[in-house]
Amino acid sequence: MATTFGDGASGRGRNYRKRMSSHLAAALMCFALLQILIVVGTGGSLPFHLGVIVAIGGFAIAAGALERRWILLEAGDAPDDRLSLRFRRDVRQLWAASILGACLWFPVSLFFRFLLG
Repeated sequence: MATTFGDGASGRGRNYRKRMSSHLAAALMCFALLQILIVVGTGGSLPFHLGVIVAIGGFAIAAGALERRWILLEAGDAPDDRLSLRFRRDVRQLWAASILGACLWFPVSLFFRFLLG
């Protein structure tokens, strides 16, 4: 509907950088909440909570790198259909990493419970 009225939503009017920034913020919040809920739910101790802080920091650094990548990609002269494909691929990978990365605490906590009793 937006492209029908010609409000700049088609072609180079799409602001992939802003859209990626929104996805990154939401994925970071989802990652952090899942991390906290999983560690608290599994009865994690202080080292697990410190691990959550390190994991969230690492995710934030990676998110910043991805955002800088999209600033450079949008400044380049790549065609819009190529940017669209890259954007969709990056969003899929971002959300998969956000959700699956948080779930890695399950095997870690099981391993430490088995190891330490």
